Amino acid sequence: MTENMIITVMKDAVYTGIMVSAPVLIVSLVIGLIISIFQATTQIQEQTLTFLPKLLAAIAVLFITGSWMLHMMTGFMSRIFDMITNITR
Repeated sequence: MTENMIITVMKDAVYTGIMVSAPVLIVSLVIGLIISIFQATTQIQEQTLTFLPKLLAAIAVLFITGSWMLHMMTGFMSRIFDMITNITR
């Protein structure tokens, strides 16, 4: 296994991790920002107000993009297994 192959695998792993986690993180960030603006405007300082909407939004995003996330991760693992078989030859 060369140094170039290791760098390629690490780049692919980081890219896949970012792409898989991005939808949930972005939606949670946007929902949190909207709720923070609402709290600042109405001066409601309830800490539990932010938890439930973020949780529900994250679950909704997981249901919507779950198959795409699984496809990305299985594609990554297929590429890794192909590299493993090429190394052992």
